[in-house]
Amino acid sequence: MKPNFLVFMTDHQRGDMQPPHSKAITPNLDRLYQNGMTFTESYCPSPHCCPSRATFFSGLYPSEHGVWNNVDVSNCLSRGLYENVRLFPEDLKENGYQLFFSGKWHLSAEQGPDQFGFEVLFHRNKYRHFPNRAEDSEWNRYERATLDTFETVKEIEGQIVRPGYTRYVQYGVNEHPFKDEEVVAAAEEKLNELNGDEPFFLYVGPLGPHDPYCVPQRFLDLYPIENIVLPDSFLDDLKDKPRLYQRTQNRYNQLNEYEHRQSIRHYLAFCTYEDYLFGRLLDKLKERNLLDNTYVLYVSDHGDYVGSHGLWAKGLPCFREAYHICSTIGYGGIKSPKRTEDAMVSLADWAPTILDLAGITPKQNMYGRSLRPFIEENKPFDWRDTLFTQSNGNEIYGIQRAVFDKHWKYVFNSFDFDELYNLDEDPNEMHNLAEDPKYQPIILDMCKKMWQFARENRDNCVNPYIMTALAPYGPGIIK
Repeated sequence: MKPNFLVFMTDHQRGDMQPPHSKAITPNLDRLYQNGMTFTESYCPSPHCCPSRATFFSGLYPSEHGVWNNVDVSNCLSRGLYENVRLFPEDLKENGYQLFFSGKWHLSAEQGPDQFGFEVLFHRNKYRHFPNRAEDSEWNRYERATLDTFETVKEIEGQIVRPGYTRYVQYGVNEHPFKDEEVVAAAEEKLNELNGDEPFFLYVGPLGPHDPYCVPQRFLDLYPIENIVLPDSFLDDLKDKPRLYQRTQNRYNQLNEYEHRQSIRHYLAFCTYEDYLFGRLLDKLKERNLLDNTYVLYVSDHGDYVGSHGLWAKGLPCFREAYHICSTIGYGGIKSPKRTEDAMVSLADWAPTILDLAGITPKQNMYGRSLRPFIEENKPFDWRDTLFTQSNGNEIYGIQRAVFDKHWKYVFNSFDFDELYNLDEDPNEMHNLAEDPKYQPIILDMCKKMWQFARENRDNCVNPYIMTALAPYGPGIIK
C-alpha cells in the first residue's frame, strides 16, 4: 500500500522552535517527534517565502527553478518558475495520488496550485500577470491607509514609526490571525471525506508565525513576560557587518528592550498557536485511522531573526536564524523514533525524499537528495558537509551568496564587504573575520566551493565586468 503524506509548512518559523530543544511550547510537534525524528541542521536556500517554497516543491535551488524573490510585488525579478521546471506533486499525481492544497502558495504569481494537479481546498490569492511597474492599487493603498507623518511620535506599544509609510505595529492580539484556522478547517473537512481508496498528498500552509506577531490571547498567557530573555547576540552593533545590516537594524532600534521582549513573547505564542492547529490535523488523522500509513512532515519555509543581532523578520542579513528551519517527520515508517540527526540538510531534500518514500523516481534531476536512508536509520557515508545560500535580495536587491559547514561560514556580499565567521568559537556570528589577512586561505577555499556550486547549479552571478565582479576570487580559481 502506498503511503499518504501530510505536509504542514509554516512561514517564518526558526529551526530552534522544534523539538527536542524547542524554545516554544509545542506539545503536538513534540508528539510528532516522539513518533518520528528531527533534522536539527536543516536550512533553506534563501530567506524569503517564494524562492524557498519553489525549492521545496522542485528540489532545485533558485538558479535552476527561477524564483528569486517575492513574486507578487511590482519590482520583482521573476514572477514564477522557469519553463519545464517540474514539481514533485506532478509525479505523485501521475502515480495515482490525490493532491490537496490549503493555505499559502506564494510560488508563482501566474500559476496556482490547481495548475500543478492540486484540488484547492482554501486559498487566499488569485493569480494573474503583474506588470513590472507600480500599479495604481499599490499607490492607492497610501491614500486609504493610516500613514505615519514627520510629526508622529510613537502612539502604540510596539509601533515602528516610518514617515510617509503605512503604520507598522510589531505585535498585538488577534483571535484569528491570517485566517490560518480556516486553512486547517478546510484540510480537516477533506480528511473527513477520504475513503482510503487512493493515496493522498495533503499540503497545509498557514501564514504564521509571520510578522506582525498578532496572536490569540490564550496563547500569550502561556508566556509570562518576566520569563522572556533577549538573545545572546541582541546587543550586536553590527559595526563590522555590511552597512545594509546596520540600516535595517536602525528601524528596530525604535523598540525599547521591553518591546523587544514582548515581540519575542508574541512570536513564541504564535509558534504555539500554529502547533495547536497542527495538532488538530494529527487528531483528525488518528480519528480516521490514517496515522499508521501517513508520513507527516512539519517544515518551515525560512526562519526569523527574533531579536538576534537586534533584527526581526528576515532579509539579506545572512545570519543563521533566517536560514535555519524546522524539519521534523513522523509516523509512517520511521525507524527507532524519537531521534535527532545533525547532518547538513537542505529544504531541497524533501522533494526527492517524498518521491522516494512513495516509490517514485523523479522525472527531473534535483539538487536535493533523499533523506529516506536517515529515516530508516542508515546514514549515507557520502552525505554533504557543506551547504550554500542563494539570494539576489527581495525588493531591495543585492547579490549575496554564502557557503557554510559546521566550522566556518563565508558570505559574499556584492553590495558591501564580505563576512567570515568561525562557528566553533563564534556560533552567534558576532565577529566578522573577513578583513583579517590570516584568514585569506579559508576565504579562498570557501570561494572555490562557492564557484563550483554555482557552476553545477547554473548560477549566473559570474559576470566578469570590472564594476560588478567584486568577489575576492573569481570563478577561474576552479579551472
